[in-house]
Amino acid sequence: MSPEFLPSSNYEAIMSESATKPRPQFRNLGLSDLMSYRLPPAAKASIMHRISGALLFLALPLVIVPLFAQSVQSPETFAAMKEWVASPACKIVLLVLMWSYFHHFCAGIRYLTLDLHVGNAREPSQRSGALVIGVALALTVVFGLKLFGAW
Repeated sequence: MSPEFLPSSNYEAIMSESATKPRPQFRNLGLSDLMSYRLPPAAKASIMHRISGALLFLALPLVIVPLFAQSVQSPETFAAMKEWVASPACKIVLLVLMWSYFHHFCAGIRYLTLDLHVGNAREPSQRSGALVIGVALALTVVFGLKLFGAW
């Protein structure tokens, strides 16, 4: 309201009250600030779900389809592909893609159950996020050991 409609004592009280309130401070976040945040397991699972989906999407035309195409052309190209896949660098790429697939699959099942309104509360949601991360890592370790020739 404008000052002419308020008695002078009310106007002064309103103006002095608004003048004493501290203004909100907006600060720019740096990389060091982002690294110090402690995200809950559900948030970590969500972020990793997006990362794993992007990795799978980008790997499809760059890694997966060329490897498959080379493996089915002839026995000679299959032998060349097998030799190339035996290199440690390629095995690390395949290990990352395995983690990406396992995490994306497990997180997708989690999101389907959340869509069915199962485990939407805070605690079950955090537990399922941690479970997704743990199961995906365990599957990656098991299949990674097989990939690197542990058995």
